[in-house]
Amino acid sequence: MQYTTEAVIGEKLVEKYITKDYQEAVSNVLSEALNVVETANFEFPLITKTGRRVEILLNATPRYNEHGEVIGVVGIGQDITERIAQEQEYTRLIIDTANAPIFGVDTNMCVNIWNRKAAQITNYSIGEVMRKSR
Repeated sequence: MQYTTEAVIGEKLVEKYITKDYQEAVSNVLSEALNVVETANFEFPLITKTGRRVEILLNATPRYNEHGEVIGVVGIGQDITERIAQEQEYTRLIIDTANAPIFGVDTNMCVNIWNRKAAQITNYSIGEVMRKSR
């Protein structure tokens, strides 16, 4: 199931298809393009018709009429969802198998990363540390 061209023409792109946390940033990129400032390699999530989040790599450039006046923006995007998932998994594996203790905390100072070496040195398993941090 996908959106048809007819269904999206005339819709507010940012309000309807961009996650709330990225609406301001995407609006800024599009506004900049309307002011003749191109943006390359901007990453943001789109929401599909089924509600799935898709990561997009966007290049935004002004669109001109025959008089050289800006009449809109052309956005050329690429679905990078799989690439981002692979990068995250690669990073997770590097952290987990590093020969040095690696840990992380969130904004509440609760542990959210605890690698094998940290567990080995402290004798606290990943599960124990995560339970204590909640």
